[in-house]
Amino acid sequence: MIWSLIIGALAGWIASMIMGKNASMGAIANIVVGLIGGVIGGWIAGALGLAASGKIAQIIISVIGAVILLAIVNLITGRK
Repeated sequence: MIWSLIIGALAGWIASMIMGKNASMGAIANIVVGLIGGVIGGWIAGALGLAASGKIAQIIISVIGAVILLAIVNLITGRK
């Protein structure tokens, strides 16, 4: 559980930097985005037949999912 929070925080932070949202997001938002992004990324990876073996692969998949989540939120809210 602790490792999931660490991966979530790291993935959310990296995704927020990629999407230019780092200044407007706090630590809790980064963790939430990273955790939800991990679910989205895991679902997409599973649909593509990919498996995350190792901590680095989990972080990469979580970051990809978090970027997708932030892009969807940006489309809905109309923000950049």
